[in-house]
Amino acid sequence: MILSHISDSSRYESLHPLFKQVFDYIKANDLTQVPAERIVLNGDNLFINVADAKLIPAETQKLEVHQKYIDIHFPLSGKEIVGWKHLSNLGTSEAPFDTDNDFALYAEDPTTYFTVMPGEFYIVYPEDAHAPIIGEGTLRKLIVKVKLD
Repeated sequence: MILSHISDSSRYESLHPLFKQVFDYIKANDLTQVPAERIVLNGDNLFINVADAKLIPAETQKLEVHQKYIDIHFPLSGKEIVGWKHLSNLGTSEAPFDTDNDFALYAEDPTTYFTVMPGEFYIVYPEDAHAPIIGEGTLRKLIVKVKLD
């Protein structure tokens, strides 16, 4: 998992061939005012889900994991609290992995929590179980989906 500020995104562009494209797009466009929908940058390989999420309490949020995609999350309108736990420390998922939608959920407590502010982002890989959108109120955020090689 990586937590950083958009001004430092060039440090991470070499980690995946599509990272530079998404960072350049986000820096060049004001996505706070666009409709909450999918923005396709490179078919199923790279897209952005613009969401107006209702934040929920930590005790009700579940950890999620993905296998086909790396997620890059960008809170836009306020702070987001996120839980994290390494995949190797998880027990059994609530249901079998949903391959069509690329996720499994776990009703376990995260190992740690961190707060992400507008201008910051976090990258989660398949080994990073994450519990996003924790807090109160609503949050405009971007969830970038980057297909693994």
